[in-house]
Amino acid sequence: MVWIQFLISAAIVVLAAHKLAEYGDIIAVRTKLGGLFVGTVFLAAATSLPEMLASISAFQAGFPNLAAGNFFGSNMVNMLLLALIDLTYVQVPLMRKIAINHTLTAGLTILLMLIAVLSMVADIDITIGWLGVDSLLIIVAYFVGLRVIQQGTRGTVTAVAPTIQPGPQFPSLRRGVIGFAVAALVLALIVPFLVNASTEIAVITGLGTGFIGVALLSVVTSLPELIAALSAMRMNAFDMAVGNLFGSSVFNMLALGVADFLYVDGRFLGAIDANFVLVGLLGLILTTMALMATLARVERRIFFIELDSAAILIVYLLGMYLLFVRGIGL
Repeated sequence: MVWIQFLISAAIVVLAAHKLAEYGDIIAVRTKLGGLFVGTVFLAAATSLPEMLASISAFQAGFPNLAAGNFFGSNMVNMLLLALIDLTYVQVPLMRKIAINHTLTAGLTILLMLIAVLSMVADIDITIGWLGVDSLLIIVAYFVGLRVIQQGTRGTVTAVAPTIQPGPQFPSLRRGVIGFAVAALVLALIVPFLVNASTEIAVITGLGTGFIGVALLSVVTSLPELIAALSAMRMNAFDMAVGNLFGSSVFNMLALGVADFLYVDGRFLGAIDANFVLVGLLGLILTTMALMATLARVERRIFFIELDSAAILIVYLLGMYLLFVRGIGL
């Protein structure tokens, strides 16, 4: 029964998140927010909303490890999705075709994850009220980094996503706002059922909420990113596809910091299992590999297989095995 609840709630979450991204795109076009904002900020925030809602529900249920596994695991999954898309679209060398500007976003992701990992290793228990200073630092670094990205891509923003000129049949801004609000409401109502099913699966399987968060919940909440990326690829908007995945990883780290406001039992990064340092380090390795593949611009292919993407896939699978062996979150 719990598996049925998980599958049904997961399907609804994916569908609602897909509509959220669709209506978010309408809002972005109608308000003329610009390509960088659409791909790296607005679309990424929309498709990352399930992760945020799932973590809030995990807090309320008393499972901070599930929330942490969802945040850190989603960053691992985003890089896995990037590799899988690159391996699937054999005609397009995705890593070498995208704009070099995405390296700034990847670099910001690495910086924010380093802050989180360093905070867990050093166990810096400094708080303002119940808020950890480390979480506040992540939030500040996010907005400073976003400003740097905007300045660094000034004059080349149009390379991130194609300029869309809405035709007479294009949905109105009012429809986009209403649709976005309805989709967000559906997510808010369904995600608690998904989290409840995930915790029950963790108990039944004995794998622990932390591992279930990394291996299962993070995959489900990251499926909207995959759908959005595939939709962008079909439109030949390669930069928007990659910008969404990198941007989602950055937004996950912002959400990690914001989550501390909602976790009122103390400092969030100090409450989760110490083994989550491994999850953070694996996310750092995968993001760094994707960054290097983007910067290198050198063809490394055996037959039709991109070696960079294949390496990311292998490291992800080996990393998941390591987490399973170490009993992450038990």
